[in-house]
Amino acid sequence: MQTREDIFNILRDALVELFELEPERVTLEANLYQDLEIDSIDAVDLIDHIKRKTGKKIAAEAFKSVRTVNDVVDAVYHMVQPHA
Repeated sequence: MQTREDIFNILRDALVELFELEPERVTLEANLYQDLEIDSIDAVDLIDHIKRKTGKKIAAEAFKSVRTVNDVVDAVYHMVQPHA
């Protein structure tokens, strides 16, 4: 089971690797679009990367509501948790 911290670390590494961001810019509060300058094409790449890491796909519709790195962590956390 992955913790939110594990997910954040994986996500931060992905953002640094995929988009050549400085690790210190990737915080839970960072806005993907304004602070990190992630555009819609980058978001698709990020969704694909998350799918490869987790084996599960985030629906593009669900991704439309995310704004911050923390929103992505929450979405992935809920996606990977076993349902009761």
